[in-house]
Amino acid sequence: MSPQPQQRSGGRPSNRPRRERPAEEGHHRLIDLRRVARVMKGGRRFSFRATVVYGDKLGRVGVGVAKGNDTAKSIEKALRVARASVIVVPITKSKSIPYEVEAKLGSTRLLLKPAREGRGLVAGGPIRTVLDFAGIENASAKLLSRTTNKLNNARAAILALEKLRPYAITQRKNG
Repeated sequence: MSPQPQQRSGGRPSNRPRRERPAEEGHHRLIDLRRVARVMKGGRRFSFRATVVYGDKLGRVGVGVAKGNDTAKSIEKALRVARASVIVVPITKSKSIPYEVEAKLGSTRLLLKPAREGRGLVAGGPIRTVLDFAGIENASAKLLSRTTNKLNNARAAILALEKLRPYAITQRKNG
């Protein structure tokens, strides 16, 4: 009879190998990294704010924002938040969106339009990243406001994609 394995403080027997977590299938990109400060009694305390877009290019995309004391920690936390806030986007056969949609968030106003197959993704900055990671290959995006705030632009793109419903459901509702 073999001796009983020693128990560690975590409750896991010491002779069993650690179970590896499966790697998340998907892509992520850092779209914004800022050093932010809060003023305390002794002076300024600096931390970092990261904004990350995560998607699987199959209709699932999310945006995450987090702060940390160093850049690596803030990026890791933002990626976790982005994975937790994933939305499902309806995509047509031509890898486009079903219909035109508009969104407003803060000072950002955004217009997303479907495009025919082969047209490509006509968008810039964080909106392009969000649409690309959602798996949309043919669409046009236009910022109707003057803001350059990357975080608001990415969140407005997510808000616009959330408004989309599959084309078949929309047709049934409209008769």
